[in-house]
Amino acid sequence: MAVPKKRTSKSKSHKSYWKNKALLTSKKSLSLAKSLLTGKFTNFVYYKSINDNL
Repeated sequence: MAVPKKRTSKSKSHKSYWKNKALLTSKKSLSLAKSLLTGKFTNFVYYKSINDNL
């Protein structure tokens, strides 16, 4: 006999969504930090303060 599949509750599916979103954000920030440390950044703009040049 065919047995219907169990349904995933909404709370479990939302937890999965937020975990994946957090994982993606952490990967992006780690990648940006690595590129800043090596000096190979191309898509990140930051401004130095005027006091740094003095």
